[in-house]
Parts: sequence; structure tokens; C-alpha cells
Amino acid sequence: MFVDKAEVVIKAGDGGDGYVSFRHEKFVDKGGPDGGDGGDGGDIVLLASRNQNTLAAFRYQKRLTAEPGSPGFKQRKHGKSGDDLVVPVPVGTTLVSNEGEVIADLTEDGQRAIVAAGGKGGFGNAHFVSSTRQAPRVAEKGEKGDELSAVLELRMIADVGLVGLPNAGKSTLLASISNARPEIADYPFTTLTPNLGVVDIDKEHSLLFADIPGLIEGASHGKGLGDEFLRHVERTAVLLHLVDAYQDDIAGAYQTIQSELKAYKIDLTKRPQLVALTKVEGLDEEIITDRIAELRAVVPKGTTIVAISSQSKQGISELLYAVQKVVDKERKKQQKNSKPALPVIRLTEDVAWKVTPTKDGYKVTGRKIERFAMRTDFTNPQGVQRLRDIMKKMGIMRELERKGVEPGQHITIGSIGSLEY
Repeated sequence: MFVDKAEVVIKAGDGGDGYVSFRHEKFVDKGGPDGGDGGDGGDIVLLASRNQNTLAAFRYQKRLTAEPGSPGFKQRKHGKSGDDLVVPVPVGTTLVSNEGEVIADLTEDGQRAIVAAGGKGGFGNAHFVSSTRQAPRVAEKGEKGDELSAVLELRMIADVGLVGLPNAGKSTLLASISNARPEIADYPFTTLTPNLGVVDIDKEHSLLFADIPGLIEGASHGKGLGDEFLRHVERTAVLLHLVDAYQDDIAGAYQTIQSELKAYKIDLTKRPQLVALTKVEGLDEEIITDRIAELRAVVPKGTTIVAISSQSKQGISELLYAVQKVVDKERKKQQKNSKPALPVIRLTEDVAWKVTPTKDGYKVTGRKIERFAMRTDFTNPQGVQRLRDIMKKMGIMRELERKGVEPGQHITIGSIGSLEY
């Protein structure tokens, strides 16, 4: 079953808790702390694979969960880190958050993307030994792994996308020029899912063709099948627009599809296009010439128009060489215009914090301080005192005093926990 869209819940592994322990071996005088660190949680990794061609596996496996890290143990034993969950997806898969942000876009075979990071393991009490603190009874909790709801979308990556009204001959053409075997019948909407076919142009060149299910007027707004499958046209380099030579209104049939391509969220009419007049095997040359003239009146100037027959192979070679020429030109243009992505460097993102008044005290927000709070065991007085010391070093306590904090007021850190001033 072909599935090109799936909602998933992604949960990376939580980090393991640190351990509080002291040496108690025989003949060891005043054994020191030996609690080990917790292991890191596993990441969620998407892997683009050409062996995958559908998202059907995610219809029933909607929750992707990585292994959590194990807690530390005595004798400085480090907890085992959780295994990453590597999820194979088809090449061309995009992961989009519920807010519409693109989290990952996998366009090449073997490409990997970490879409949810596992939580770091907490430090055991052996980690906090110093000359002035020789018997710490504090250990950190492991961080929570990232969790999010998102949508996997498959957008086929093809050189050529076949578009046209239902029964324009797209599936017949694909079956004629490649080894693809799409369903073919004499009724509309025979093709219910996109089909791919590799077409050999000559000994050195081949192209990947995508047969997009038939569009109708209003497809860009959800009518028919086109609203679901127009996304597969987004990545194609060139569009091949097929028009049935037996249409009563040749120009109208062409303009209907162009209107839907233009009304889509991305104006697809800006893609390079060729036009094929199909099913001409039973027509006289004079009729074919008239049909082409009708198309010439509405297609953009310079657009290649070829009359073809998938049954008799008439015009097929001419069409394929013309398509190859346009695809080569477009790929070179895309390569020339592509710019390497530069990393965005944020110097103060982790250390920035903010203090805002609340009904019963103050709220402190900031990535770094919230991470420290997440790792704090609020039931452990020494752990809470360590958090206070960190807040003092970061200047948060001074800012609270400047804002007029009073003894007994609650200081909430993010949405994690609170302590009294």
C-alpha cells in the first residue's frame, strides 16, 4: 500500500540518573564517594534509504521511542547509554513539526538526520568531590530526551513529472518507455498512487519519470486526488504535460491543468515544461497539425510540443531526447544556483536567562539554567543548594534581589520545579 503522509510521535531516550554511594570496603578507612554517572539516552535518527518507497510502516507504528540510559551504580560504574533508534524512510522524506517547521529533509540515499536528541545522563556523587567538599551527597537526575509530534511527508524526487487530466495517457506512456507497470484502464482515476519508472534515453543517459495521478479542476483546493499528490511535483526538475488529442477543447484541457499548478502553494507553472499531444496513432497529419496549432495559441512561447503515440511509439524518441535536453539544462542551473548552507552561530543562546514576576514570586527561564534544574533532585537539600550556587554564579540571584524578591517567595525555574528564596 502506498502511503505518503503519516503522523508520528517521537520520543528520544531519557538520560539515566547519577548514583549516590560511598565506599565501604573492609580495611578502607573513610571510603570516599563512588557513585557513578548515568548513561545518555538514545537519539532518534532518520535514515534515507532507496530500499524504502512508502511510509506505510508508520500507519500502525505511530510512536518512535529510543532506549533510555541506565542509572549509574556504586564503585563509579557508569550506566549504559541507550541505543539510538535508526528509522529508515524513503529518499525524499520530510519531517515537519505541527507548527509547520521543517525539521529534516532527506534527499539523498544514506543521508541521516538526528530529529530528537537523547537526554544526557546525570552525574553521580563521585563527580562532585573537591578539596572543600569531600563527602557530597548529591547526584544529578538524567535529562529528559526530546519529545515532539510531527508529520512525515514523502515527496518523490524525479527528473520528470507527468501531469495531465485523467486518461491523458500518463500511465500508458510510463509503461511504454520504462519497466514500470502502472494500472491502465479506460476510465478516469485509474492511477490512485504515484508511480516511478526509470527511462533509458541512450547508453549513457537515463531519467526517472514520476506518473502523478490525474488532476481535475479544483485539485489544488482538495478536489479529486490532486491535492494529495501535487506535493510529488514539487521536487521534479521538469514537467511533461500530456494532453489527449481527442479532447473537444484542447486549449481548455491544457489551461485547466496550468491553473491548478499555479494555484498550488508553490507556483509549479514556473518549472520548465514540455507538452505531449497523446493518442495520435489514429489521426491524420492534418488533424494533428490543427491540434498542435490550438496548443500553440495557449502555451508559453518556446515550449516544445511533440505529438506522440505510446501504442505505435510515434514521436517517443523525439520526445525523450527533448526531455533529456531540458532536464540537463535545469539540473545545471540548479547546481549553479545552489549555495552551501552556512552554520548559524549563537554565542549567547545557552547562557541567556530572564526573570519575570509571577503571582507568588518570580519565574526564571533560560536554556542553561533550565537544564541544570532538570538535572536537580528537588527532594535532596544538597542538590537544591547546588542549584542555588549555580544561580548565584550566573547572576540570577542578584537580579532577583534587584527586583525585590522577599524571603519565602517561590522561584520557579521554567516548568521544571521551584524553590524558596
